[in-house]
Amino acid sequence: MRYQKEIHDYITSHADEMIADLGEIVAVRSVQGDALENMPFGSEPAKALAIMLDKCQKYGFTIENVDNYAGSADLNQLETTLGILAHLDVVPEGDGWHSDPYKMIYDEQSHKLLGRGTSDDKGPAIASLYAMRAVKELQIPMKNNARLILGTNEENGSEDLAYYIQKRTLPPMVFTPDGDYPVINLEKGMCRLKLSFDFTDGKSNIIKLKAGDVINAVPAHAEVVLKGVELEEVEDAVSEVEYSYFPAIPETVVNEDNEFVTISVNGESAHASTPEKGKNALTFLLDILNELNRNRKNLNGQQFEIIHKLSQLYPYRETNGKACGISASDDISGALTLVCSVMEMDATQMTAYNDIRFPVCCHGENIVAKMKETLSPISCEAILCDEPHYTDENSPFVQTLLHVYEEVTGNQGKCLAIGGGTYVHHIEGGVAFGATFPDTDVHMHGADEFIIREHLLMDAEMIALAITELCGA
Repeated sequence: MRYQKEIHDYITSHADEMIADLGEIVAVRSVQGDALENMPFGSEPAKALAIMLDKCQKYGFTIENVDNYAGSADLNQLETTLGILAHLDVVPEGDGWHSDPYKMIYDEQSHKLLGRGTSDDKGPAIASLYAMRAVKELQIPMKNNARLILGTNEENGSEDLAYYIQKRTLPPMVFTPDGDYPVINLEKGMCRLKLSFDFTDGKSNIIKLKAGDVINAVPAHAEVVLKGVELEEVEDAVSEVEYSYFPAIPETVVNEDNEFVTISVNGESAHASTPEKGKNALTFLLDILNELNRNRKNLNGQQFEIIHKLSQLYPYRETNGKACGISASDDISGALTLVCSVMEMDATQMTAYNDIRFPVCCHGENIVAKMKETLSPISCEAILCDEPHYTDENSPFVQTLLHVYEEVTGNQGKCLAIGGGTYVHHIEGGVAFGATFPDTDVHMHGADEFIIREHLLMDAEMIALAITELCGA
């Protein structure tokens, strides 16, 4: 591949400088804050963008700040045909770190660069900058321009990108180093549904039910407080359900306190795009309550009518929406997934949320219509409905990226389909090119987030080669 050795040697010789620049940008806690004048996402994301654009200008690139929503750096003044889309905002640090999340450190034993944003997405943004530096300073002949686009709101809805697209035209080819290698060319569609029902009959055996915290994850814990039931009856219902699903069952604990009985279920969380990897504590609890209702003739109020309906529509261990009548699959994107992820119930109302990821062969509006029909009389409202994103893997653009990956890593280049969404989900023809390597858990969004030093250098090398192959003379 043209200029591969020169680019490799350049990146290697500038590794310490690149890591120092990454440490400077990691030090900015660019979590979304309150909007300020000319700072739509708060002062820290704007600060991170200013620092990054200053670096781009220092290294000889033409820069633009688009109202602190996003910024850009141009490799040259030729026609722009390639966009590299990275973001500088990060999620909050959370708990469990073994070092300061905003003081990047290098672990010589593991070769990890640790800090919030090292992998998502400040590390890849710095790698993209150094890829452009390599192409520029090696004076590789170009026929077109590559533009580095730097966003500040990817983690909270990508309003930055929506605004940028309103103000500027995107190049015909766009990739983001904010996904996985080799290339993500297909992202399932996503529906998020809000379910609700008001109880009017005055019967309230269920004092309180609570399960799940976020819509896009299998709930790991569910708990219900009951009155008007016997401890032995509840224990029998739990045993019956556990027997039905043994051995893949959550841990269930039953306690009695005066006239109340509490059932606590501890399952295993998983991302909503791969619910089969988890144990849904909520749907397991629904089965227990339905079994209890089946054996008790006096638990026949609206609460248990709704419980019965939900337990039939969301069977424990089913993740493909079959019981709701929406199961679907195709060869390129795989099967639809459905998670009942959050629920609250008391004497007056029930509220729940569903996360659905659907393949290219489906349309979101049809899924929503079917779920409304199936769930009735439970109210069903779509709070999000995004169609799938697909870019042809046989396009010259995608094939070039796969070839670059193969040349640098020595591994097979292939396209990936995912249930989640990336920064290019709404960009026609866009794909994700890295920056997470296969079988590498970089603790994204978690404590001790990291990027392996060698992976950072390879990111820069691959992006530089991609620029050369796609824009070079």
